[in-house]
Amino acid sequence: MSTLADVAKRAKVSKSTASRALSGRGSVSAATRTRVADAAEELGFVASSAAESLATGRSRNIAVVTPFINRWFYAEVIDGVESALIGAGYDLTLYRLTDDKEQRTALFKYFLVRKGVDAVIALTLFINDEEVQRLRSLGKPIVGVGGRIPNIATFSIDDVTTARRATEYLISLGHTKVMHVGGDQEKQLDFEVHSNRLAGFRQAMKAAGLAHDNDFLGDDFDLSGGYRSAIKALSNPSTRPTGIVAGSDEIAIGVITAARELGIRVPEDLSVIGIDGHPLGETFGLTTMNQHPARQGSMAVSQALAQLSGEWDEKDDSHLELQVDLEVRTSTAPVNS
Repeated sequence: MSTLADVAKRAKVSKSTASRALSGRGSVSAATRTRVADAAEELGFVASSAAESLATGRSRNIAVVTPFINRWFYAEVIDGVESALIGAGYDLTLYRLTDDKEQRTALFKYFLVRKGVDAVIALTLFINDEEVQRLRSLGKPIVGVGGRIPNIATFSIDDVTTARRATEYLISLGHTKVMHVGGDQEKQLDFEVHSNRLAGFRQAMKAAGLAHDNDFLGDDFDLSGGYRSAIKALSNPSTRPTGIVAGSDEIAIGVITAARELGIRVPEDLSVIGIDGHPLGETFGLTTMNQHPARQGSMAVSQALAQLSGEWDEKDDSHLELQVDLEVRTSTAPVNS
């Protein structure tokens, strides 16, 4: 079996130069890097991750901690994380964290230490101060996605502003009977996405002088929840809204499905706008506020790698508000007079 020394000898470089060239770290010319890579390929040499970890103190492994894996938004962000990590030569360790206190304690006290991850990305999870300090004491950078966390660099969209902009768009089309179909207010996610999107909707309605009772229906934050709420909201022609601001694209698709079942035309009789940027939105012609979740995953990796390369201030708790783009499709139109 070929060794690093064999690769160095064939490439006519020192062993340390060969190591830097293969790891992608350190100052090595492009020509030397190519020569070392060619030598390694010719000899069938594959660097040992265990040996590299011993030499550098790094595992080239980044952990993502998330409350869900099988929901579209989270899967999309994780996909963005994985793609960026592969490009950087890193592995991904994924942890799904439930509400179980013992599981949470075990994760932050033992698992993240035992696995030897280099950094942690918290996906829409609030990490308390004790958990932050435990990771900090181990020298592990942390990046937060989805909301502000004290003493951690974070980024997220502004859910209030995003829902307000979605509502303002329907109002600009002449809709005055508008309803919000969103998440159950008793089943909040971390960072209170459900209530923040409802708040943004109500801000826009109040500013336009259109606030009214019975402006909201909440259920599960998914397609089925949107469908159930829409059946309730749309069944009575005398109280039926002409516009619905959905808390997510999945909810919006549920609304469109219910409308079709009831014989309500979209957008002729009902305009629907969602939030997220779900790929099925294009199939349903859904107008949406696209928050580019895969891009968020890639940005989280860039932030983590920047911290690992030395651009890390432990006192940095800056927060970056991400851009959300209005994508107009066929599910919205001027109110039918």
